[in-house]
Amino acid sequence: MATETVSNNSLLIDADIYSSFIKEALMDELIAMQWVDWLNDFNQGAHTYRIPSIGEAVVDDYVEGEAIKFRPFDKGEFTMVIDKHKTSGHSISDIAMEDVDYATQLVSKIPSSETRAILKQVEGDIFKLQGSQTAADTNLINGEKHRYVATGTSNVIGVEDFARANLSLNKANVSSRNRIAVVDPSVEYTLSTLTNLSNVSNNPMWDGVVRDGMTSGMRFSMNVYGWDVYVSNYLDEIETETLETVDVSGFKANMFFSADGDENPFKGAWARMPRFKTWRDEDREETKYATSSRYGLSLYRPESLIVIPSNPSV
Repeated sequence: MATETVSNNSLLIDADIYSSFIKEALMDELIAMQWVDWLNDFNQGAHTYRIPSIGEAVVDDYVEGEAIKFRPFDKGEFTMVIDKHKTSGHSISDIAMEDVDYATQLVSKIPSSETRAILKQVEGDIFKLQGSQTAADTNLINGEKHRYVATGTSNVIGVEDFARANLSLNKANVSSRNRIAVVDPSVEYTLSTLTNLSNVSNNPMWDGVVRDGMTSGMRFSMNVYGWDVYVSNYLDEIETETLETVDVSGFKANMFFSADGDENPFKGAWARMPRFKTWRDEDREETKYATSSRYGLSLYRPESLIVIPSNPSV
């Protein structure tokens, strides 16, 4: 008598089992938008935003018997242009909706995925504002560098770079409150493994770092010389530049700045916040989905920004 076995029931066996879930890409946190001063009085239809500025008053020596000197303020104008128009779109055919098992799940992900894609683009554009500084120049303000190469071995960032960044902002009359450093993950690794952190009793600023690790979510658990340090994968990568005789091409542009009120170095404006819409294309028997936005970003206070290119190879 023949026995039912695996070999004679191969046509009845499900060789592949498909999960009811779709694996999604891991997505890190977007953090940069919180440090942009978003203008809320931008008129619809306008393409350029202008803010007038005035300099400081001048003091002259007085000479008895002569008239006081009357001088006008130095004046300038900050200009920001709505120059970015971004879209993210998808479409799905009627046949795909009928035949693809995961079609409903796929369509449900489209609005949030498209919105995140645009916000991720905004994140990168914010960090690209490092390029508003003069390349291949230390961008001196009041005699201190606002763009300089990391001073650690092989041009990685060390704690001395945090101290120098403080000096640069202090000389530029920038408040010591709410100082933010956004660094590449390689910098977090470098700081976490510095040998001089092994004995924290001699370095109370780092107390707890070795025990607890440096990061908690996206934020360092410690404040380094007054800087709240965040990690981002979206920092701009320098294409071609020689700074302080060092070829920094391929280096990450770590950004140090004040986020204290009007001292914030970045301004932005939305002409159109991310807007999702969907419509039928009857000729093609498809449903289309699209998210679009229009915005502008600009460096508003150069004195509040420091860029430290560092070698990401650690």
